[in-house]
Amino acid sequence: MLHEEALGWVIRTRDPEFADWEAFTDWLEAAPTHASAYDALMVADADLALLVPAEPVTIGTPANDAGEQRRRPIGWIAGGAVAAMLVAALSIGIGRRGDIYTVTTRPGEKRSIALDDGTRIELNGGTTMRLDRNNSRFAALDSGEAAFTVRHDADNPFRVAVGDDLFEDAGTVFNIVRSKGATRIGVSEGKVIYNPKAEAIMLPAGRGLSEDASGVRVMDVAPGSVASWREGRLTYANAPVTQISADIARSLGVELSPTPTAGAMRFTGTIRLEPDPERFFATAAPLMGLSAVRQGGAWLLKEGDDPAR
Repeated sequence: MLHEEALGWVIRTRDPEFADWEAFTDWLEAAPTHASAYDALMVADADLALLVPAEPVTIGTPANDAGEQRRRPIGWIAGGAVAAMLVAALSIGIGRRGDIYTVTTRPGEKRSIALDDGTRIELNGGTTMRLDRNNSRFAALDSGEAAFTVRHDADNPFRVAVGDDLFEDAGTVFNIVRSKGATRIGVSEGKVIYNPKAEAIMLPAGRGLSEDASGVRVMDVAPGSVASWREGRLTYANAPVTQISADIARSLGVELSPTPTAGAMRFTGTIRLEPDPERFFATAAPLMGLSAVRQGGAWLLKEGDDPAR
């Protein structure tokens, strides 16, 4: 996409150590639209440098990643800082254009979107996503949960921006959750690349990744559990009840919170979704070793000896 190519050159040529001017000139001369696109981005994003840290930052390789265990400096051109900056710039750009539209679902509501390229996106409840009418190969998940069944195109990969991260498909079915500054992805078919311009962590089918303030963690996932909410169930392997509570609230459209003691507990198994909250919690709470208390229009998960509050 021309916009992304021009943005890449804007980022690179602003680096004080940039030296590949011959390649940059070749790109400018390849088509008359290249120079105008580059100039427009230079003007529109003149303050982009403010997003770049003055000193290089360090991002640790996930301890459970299959790659070599090491810490590597991430500078202006390669790494997490540029990945974040690229996503920020893309978001700024698409936010200004009239061809960008937002799709939202209420908690408990589900929606399916068929894109022109053959990709299908299924949104769970409480989700906000931005799409581009002129580019069906890009989406931005601002909050909530979405399952992607992507038509693979090696020359034009499908990309999903989530916070400061980019996920790029390699022929894929995957599910992403974005909640309170944390991101989770699980892959059931094909492969997804996490931040292809930075960490470039490959996630094949049966692998997942979580990213939050504590860092990045790669783990195994059961392919059948990925986006299982679409089949009316939630499947977990040693998941914290805090995460499960958020998933239930999003899927059923209920206000739900656990007590601190209950939230720290973990659960492995499958929970069947039931649209009636009374019937759902009557089964689901004991399954997790908890009890559910109704408090007005909300629900509280607690241990048997936990005080309801």
